Amino acid sequence: MASRRQFISQFASGLAGTLAAPSSVIGANERLRLGLIGAGERGIQLLREALACGGVEPAAVADVYTRRLEAARAAAPGAKLYRDPRALLGDSSIDAVLIATPQHLHGAQCAAALEAGKHVYVEKVMAFTLEDARLIRSALSHKRRCVLQVGHQVCSSGLMEDALSFLASGKVGKITAIHAHMFRNTPHGKPPWVRPVYSDMTPEALDWAQFLGNAPKRDFDPHRYANWRLYWDYSGGNVFESLSQQLAFWYKALNLEIPAAAAMTGGVFLWKDGREVPDTMSVSFQHSEQLLFSWDSGFGNSQPGSSEEVLGTDGAILRSQQIRYLPQKVNQPDGVEVLGRARTEPNAHMRNFLDSIRSGREPACPFELGYRVSVACRMAVESYLRQRTVRWDAEHEQIL
Repeated sequence: MASRRQFISQFASGLAGTLAAPSSVIGANERLRLGLIGAGERGIQLLREALACGGVEPAAVADVYTRRLEAARAAAPGAKLYRDPRALLGDSSIDAVLIATPQHLHGAQCAAALEAGKHVYVEKVMAFTLEDARLIRSALSHKRRCVLQVGHQVCSSGLMEDALSFLASGKVGKITAIHAHMFRNTPHGKPPWVRPVYSDMTPEALDWAQFLGNAPKRDFDPHRYANWRLYWDYSGGNVFESLSQQLAFWYKALNLEIPAAAAMTGGVFLWKDGREVPDTMSVSFQHSEQLLFSWDSGFGNSQPGSSEEVLGTDGAILRSQQIRYLPQKVNQPDGVEVLGRARTEPNAHMRNFLDSIRSGREPACPFELGYRVSVACRMAVESYLRQRTVRWDAEHEQIL
């Protein structure tokens, strides 16, 4: 905790004397000036989504790698370019920031952006550790008028509207289990998540200290930078990448609390390429709502894809690309299958973020939901690393 607090203090100290006043609600006809921290593939995609919504201006981009800054010129011509995100946050003219950096940097950067009075869209997961989550909560409590949207896009989808409708009908009954899956496959010799290491990834072009942040100090290693998703120092593996999205959907729909207990098993069974995070895994969450949420994932076969089955005494809700309700005839003899019909608007989650800034309303995935999902995912990872079941101490907010 102390080291991470020291890091956020050091990060914020670079902004001394230049922090913006707390953000206020912005009028419907005013243009929002956006800053982007993390100009990789995902960051540029988020920026383009924001531009497609209209009423925004790309004002600044920050990234630790010069190649990405140069590439950002095409997506944000005229935007100021920074190697250090502290300089971007020190620009008082910027209203909101999009954060799309490696997961271990989310906490410090999100907290610093909030302290600078910026509205924040932070990619999932919101917080890498419990300390990160507390830092964000503290910063948000100081800047209550700032909007924080966590990048769980499923929370703004039409499937959510359909799920809530199915649940409100009372035809699902008592839910005791959710079975979730996320499986994928790649061609032989092309391991998932592995990206090229370019010749210009040198200490001159890549700010290694900024990339490490509060992670353990290591000598310069462009492979770890390019392939950060493979290492526990910077990544929560597919738990943080995929399970977090599936949890966010049902934690929102069912208002589930942080699990009472979590157990995760698995290993690197297929891709023996030096990765630390598992490529095959199984997670089980026991919830105080007397519900078991289980999740299986692997990178060696694409069946059964990404889906969830919510199992109730009177019916089931199945979600994949579509969502549908299936009755349990034993308790709903006259029940019929219902296919979801709600439409997901283009760039719905980003539009919800921008609309929330203008209206002052709570966004679709606020801190509180992001917190529950972050803690659940951290519990799964801690179970795997400790090789035992872990439990949540709600009173002291600790993983035991």
